[in-house]
Amino acid sequence: MITLAYPWVLLLLLLPLVVRWWLPAHRESRPSLHVPFLDRLSQLTGQRAGTGASVLEGVLGRKLVMPFLWICLVLAVARPQWIEPPVSRSKPMRDLLVAVDLSGSMETQDFTDASGKTSDRLTAVKQVLDGFLAKREGDRVGLIFFGTAAFVQAPFTEDLAVCRQLLGEAQVKMAGPQTAFGDAIGLGITMFDRSEMKQKVMIVLTDGNDTASQVPPPKAAEIAKGKGIVIHTVSVGDPTAAGEQALDVPTLQTVAKETGGVYSAASDRKQLEEIYGKLDALETHAAETVSRRPKRDVHYWPLGIGAGAALVYFAVLLAWRAMQSREQRAVAGKEVPV
Repeated sequence: MITLAYPWVLLLLLLPLVVRWWLPAHRESRPSLHVPFLDRLSQLTGQRAGTGASVLEGVLGRKLVMPFLWICLVLAVARPQWIEPPVSRSKPMRDLLVAVDLSGSMETQDFTDASGKTSDRLTAVKQVLDGFLAKREGDRVGLIFFGTAAFVQAPFTEDLAVCRQLLGEAQVKMAGPQTAFGDAIGLGITMFDRSEMKQKVMIVLTDGNDTASQVPPPKAAEIAKGKGIVIHTVSVGDPTAAGEQALDVPTLQTVAKETGGVYSAASDRKQLEEIYGKLDALETHAAETVSRRPKRDVHYWPLGIGAGAALVYFAVLLAWRAMQSREQRAVAGKEVPV
């Protein structure tokens, strides 16, 4: 399909007619034939000599070719564009932030890995989360690690492969041995403040109670609710543990309830997989399909057609003149006596 970027330029097609209508014809002085017996000739023929110029008429070929070249030139200036077939792509509509606890208790050997062997909690969490992230095609995913402090491991990105790789590099205590659950939520709120997505979801996984935050988790949840952020909380480990490893289930439930999320608990790998399976079904893929039709400039098409027509015209004209010249020479040769 063809369209014009500047269709108003087509008004220039009328320019030759306007010039012909408003401007006087071109005048050119040339030597003429002097007739000394013009008065006598006028008396004999009864006609009077008039004034004015003779207007030369072009050949039919030029009358056709010149307007055609003007049309081609104006069309090229109007910038014709070829509209390509529609191209569609999925545009992310949601930012999903995953926060993972890397405190010292995550090295407790009470979970199993993918092969069924006993492993620490972090190894199981990374394997389950890796499968969860692999299904987030169409989301922008961010990653936060927290221990004694919280830090951004990956800003929001559509590159899930990089995000999964950074998750796989997580190590226990790399953020400190304690648990700053509230600070992790606060850092997540800061990341969402720079997001323009309408849907903002955060999934926080921890295996202990908050022991190092400057912002209490309930207060952070209250702020998150005001900014439209939904927080799902996931606890891993023994719910009957005591001390620093004791799970603060009421706080996790409060954070989830305050922001409209859900709280889930997993004491083994199977339950953890079921939880992320439910979260995957709960936070279904949300994407907007954006379609556009690329435009390609083809102004060289009318220019090429015009140039081709001009070449053909001048080639025919030269051939015709050469033929006329040859015929005149032949006639002149017959009339001259040898």
